[in-house]
Amino acid sequence: MLDGNAFLWVKALHVIAVIAWMAGLLYLPRLFIYHTQTTRGSQASETFKVMERRLLRAIMNPAMIATWVLGLWVYVSMGDYSDVWMHIKFVGVIGLTIAHGLMARWRKDFEADRNVRPDIFYRIANEVPTALMIIIVIMVIVKPF
Repeated sequence: MLDGNAFLWVKALHVIAVIAWMAGLLYLPRLFIYHTQTTRGSQASETFKVMERRLLRAIMNPAMIATWVLGLWVYVSMGDYSDVWMHIKFVGVIGLTIAHGLMARWRKDFEADRNVRPDIFYRIANEVPTALMIIIVIMVIVKPF
């Protein structure tokens, strides 16, 4: 368990990690949209590959790990595991993690010049993290259940 001040620090770091992770989850599909509009092997395509790899590895992966570690730390420190809102939030975070994994796979497809999905696919995929974020924020702030 954490004392009051330490608990607040862990929560603050959790929120910072979530913001960084969400920024990546919202930006990477946008890069994919632009990437689909380039010619394979072009300078622009190669630049997008670097941007996508750096975003995923340097920002998104560490932020996701920090989100999970700090979030679980907060959850365990709270000590009450019966709230329905928290279970729904947890399912939403699992959804974000699945979206993250799919984006990592799609990035590898772009890196190997084997993407076959059109830009509309990534436009739709770009909305998934937003929808999950809305659910998660409502669960945390409103606690309707």
